[in-house]
Amino acid sequence: MIRINLLPYRLARKKENIRRQVSIFCLFFILVFFSFFYFQTILNTRIEKLNTQIDATKKEVDKYRKITREIDAIIKNLAVLKKKTAVINNLEMDRKRPVKLLETMTQVVVPKRMWFTSLTSGNRTVGINGIALDNKTIADFMTRLEGSKLFSAVNLKSIKQQNIKRVNLNLKMFAITSNKVGVKQTPAKAKRKK
Repeated sequence: MIRINLLPYRLARKKENIRRQVSIFCLFFILVFFSFFYFQTILNTRIEKLNTQIDATKKEVDKYRKITREIDAIIKNLAVLKKKTAVINNLEMDRKRPVKLLETMTQVVVPKRMWFTSLTSGNRTVGINGIALDNKTIADFMTRLEGSKLFSAVNLKSIKQQNIKRVNLNLKMFAITSNKVGVKQTPAKAKRKK
């Protein structure tokens, strides 16, 4: 009978299977290594693109920061100029008020029947002291003051009779207070009230 020794064949087959498995493992390892390398390069290019975008964005932000600083400086300068123009306008209005007050007084005075001894003007009120021939003249003067567009709430504070011996006349000394109409507040005061 013929005997066939299958043992070395099985051993060779095992060795062949082990070689195949080792080569598959090595190929798998090489494939994983190349895939990692490929993904690493892709990620590196993405990172480089994002870094360049970040740098470009930072440059734009710096450019816009400079522009916003310039705009802020312009806004501050405009605010200062507005304040200065408001002060100039207030000074201009304040400069014209005494002239307008005196012009109004010359229009409302009862000619040849009364005279002013003093005229005081505050921010909102006007005080008038004077001499009149009689009470009707004082009443006419107060009516004219109320009729003008510059005064409101005209009040007679006092009236006294005074005898002037040289001329032998009894004259009336009077004191009147009145509020000014249309006195505009300065912008700073108006802002404080809000």
